[in-house]
Amino acid sequence: MTFIEKINHILPRKLLTASITGALFAVLLGLFVPSPFGSEINSIKDYFWNFTGSVPFYLIYSFPVIFVYGTVTSIISDFLSGLIAKNTMKRTETYLSLIFHLLFGSILQWVSLSAAILYFILDRILQNKKNRYKWSQAFMSLAIPFLTWILFMGIIWIVNFLYDGADYIVY
Repeated sequence: MTFIEKINHILPRKLLTASITGALFAVLLGLFVPSPFGSEINSIKDYFWNFTGSVPFYLIYSFPVIFVYGTVTSIISDFLSGLIAKNTMKRTETYLSLIFHLLFGSILQWVSLSAAILYFILDRILQNKKNRYKWSQAFMSLAIPFLTWILFMGIIWIVNFLYDGADYIVY
């Protein structure tokens, strides 16, 4: 299998992984860091409101990086680990790939490192399914982060409408 054929074989899976990782990472980061600008959280209501508002923010900034940088570095990581473990250490290929993912993911310390770990785990889960992913599936997976953004922005809009609904009603 040539390098181009290998890329065409794994790229749809990598793009699918990036779409899932981008959306899941934004939600998880919103759960653990619900206040990106350090505002105080004094109640569960404040926590959920900050969580709801931070997820679209995190998604807008993290998804493009995960989609482009994460996909490219994941392909490089798998390629390098495959070259190193080609004949002698075939069993260590996964571990080498993990090490490369961690190295590439350590750029922004714990934030990018956690995204790299999540990307690696999801990619291995999708790789173990033994499916050959199609380009149509990769393009349809782009709806995952978009629908996540729409969901959280819709929640924000509905809550704002319920609180300030009288301002929207025209007499």
